[in-house]
Amino acid sequence: MYLFSWREAQSRSFMHGAKMFIFSESFMNRKGMSEQIHSAKIPEPALRRLPWYLSYVKLLQSQGESIVSSTQIAKKIDVSASQIAKDLSYVDISGKTRVGYDIDELIHVLESFLGFTNTHRAVVFGVGSLGAALLSDSGLEQFGLKIIAGFDVNASIVNKQINNIPVFHSGEFIGRNEVINAEIGILTVPPGNAQDVSDYMIRGGIKGIWNFTPFRIRVPEGVVLQNTSLYAHLAVMFNRLKL
Repeated sequence: MYLFSWREAQSRSFMHGAKMFIFSESFMNRKGMSEQIHSAKIPEPALRRLPWYLSYVKLLQSQGESIVSSTQIAKKIDVSASQIAKDLSYVDISGKTRVGYDIDELIHVLESFLGFTNTHRAVVFGVGSLGAALLSDSGLEQFGLKIIAGFDVNASIVNKQINNIPVFHSGEFIGRNEVINAEIGILTVPPGNAQDVSDYMIRGGIKGIWNFTPFRIRVPEGVVLQNTSLYAHLAVMFNRLKL
């Protein structure tokens, strides 16, 4: 039987714009290669920018706008209009000269390309404060990520529910995943447990890992890995504040 233990991960909150960016860059259009874009068609920097364009044009849509130009997006996103036009050329949409893009069509194309119109089943490993926050956040589902279960070894959490999502003992994962069929594992365990837990998730059928720990785990060929270290981003911000 697989045995491990972990303490609570530190708590962090998520804004919807950040979730859209982080999740889309993590798994959409990234199948079959660890931390690499499978398709050579779109460069990764362009893929990272697409969710920000989507966020802005959805805001325009909510304000009743129907057309948007690359110049208009550029003023808000701080990316050149020519770069935006080039990025959007990768998603098979073309604007009208001197008019722009139809907003409804642009939203549909971007959401489809980024995978937000599909449902990706996920589990959270490590239901401490960060893992529990992810279980409590229903907003991720609008971006295609449906968390269906949490796993932990803490007796005070196991067999409870958070946001109507069940939390099971981690040792039950392999058997349970034969039924729930999750493809993404969200890793929010302490760094010392990260590699063992990721190996265990992969044995249970996980095909993509979203790693929130600062430990750089290794995965076999064919498993998608995205490292999202909150601590690394904090370090960059703190360092720049000193300049």
